[in-house]
Amino acid sequence: MKQFYTWAAILVIVLASTSGDVLLARAMKQVGDVGKLWRERGLLAVVGRMLGNPFFLLGVLAMTLAFYSLLFGLSWGDVSLIAPASASLTFVANAIAARLFLHEKVDHRRWLAALCVAGGVALLAA
Repeated sequence: MKQFYTWAAILVIVLASTSGDVLLARAMKQVGDVGKLWRERGLLAVVGRMLGNPFFLLGVLAMTLAFYSLLFGLSWGDVSLIAPASASLTFVANAIAARLFLHEKVDHRRWLAALCVAGGVALLAA
């Protein structure tokens, strides 16, 4: 049962972290060039624009869920499994999500890297 909880925590970490990354990327694309905004209107304008963006707030919430899931996962499983598996699978999920939701071009090198990472996770799980 402990192994089930460990892998469930990894799944939640991956899904929440990927969702957070996608939401934050979308929010920051809407915010625009932060450096330019900071130079022209100051730090408070940057913070205000970010905090006023619902995608930013949802992204932070998702990343918070991922962090607390990591804590739960570490209480159930070994760090030598939890950390690399969640990081690796998040890399794979981010490539897929970037293509599907952000319409980013993910070239063949990134897909090959994601496939290699998935193979590494399979070795960890064995």
